[in-house]
Amino acid sequence: MRTVRALWGSSHPGPTLVVTALALALGVATGLEAWRLALLTLSVFAGQLSVGISNDALDAARDRAVGRTDKPIARGEVPVRVAWDAALGLLALALLLSAPLGWRMLAAHALTLGSAWSYNAGLKSTPWSIAPFLVSFGIFPSLATLSAPDPAFAAWWAWIAGASLGAAVHLTNVLPDLDDDARTGVRGLPHRLGPRVSAIVAAFAVVGGAVAVLLGAAGGDLAAASPVSWIFFGAVVAVAAVTAWRAIARPPTRALFRLVMLAALLLAAQLVASGSAFVA
Repeated sequence: MRTVRALWGSSHPGPTLVVTALALALGVATGLEAWRLALLTLSVFAGQLSVGISNDALDAARDRAVGRTDKPIARGEVPVRVAWDAALGLLALALLLSAPLGWRMLAAHALTLGSAWSYNAGLKSTPWSIAPFLVSFGIFPSLATLSAPDPAFAAWWAWIAGASLGAAVHLTNVLPDLDDDARTGVRGLPHRLGPRVSAIVAAFAVVGGAVAVLLGAAGGDLAAASPVSWIFFGAVVAVAAVTAWRAIARPPTRALFRLVMLAALLLAAQLVASGSAFVA
């Protein structure tokens, strides 16, 4: 149990649970049968666990160098080899659970996870660090629609919303760790842009995704948009505006990260609230 707890702590539990909950919500919005919904949720959960654990296994030496006491692998609570075995086993399990949902879902999930693992494996230290987030989150709404009996990709605007969400997550997720990353040679796109510009770009990305959902769900006719869509859209814009103002007027703090994450969660809720409209 001690090893299991350490592996769970290494899996980035917060993002793992949020992404899994989003998959469940999108599956419900798509109208999936109970067994399909269960497989979708479990496969995404296993996949996210594999991504988080592999990230900490790869970063163990860096985390030790900067004294990251919040990282179980870096603290030696679980051997790196055991972490790798768990990450690879969970990756295989995620694909195994995806297979009964059809080859299209399996292929899409494999691409999503491959993109996420490529970030862990080295893209995080390049100017292209945002690319895996655009790819993985852009595909993400389609995992639900491809799990249906009549599989189909999500609508174009759902892809935009997903990619926008991914961009915001990446540009702000690393903000609290910029100094530690700099000491260990990690220089992805947010490190090159700096915290202030990263937060502003993330805020604009979320607003762009919210516009895409509002227009797309209404078939391009804003007059046909539902009151719920307008409420979520207004909330996203309001939080994004506060984020941009704080980024310009005040020194960067962890509050920027929290604000953009709030806007990103509102965008995800807006997408889910669009219901089956996001099916192409």
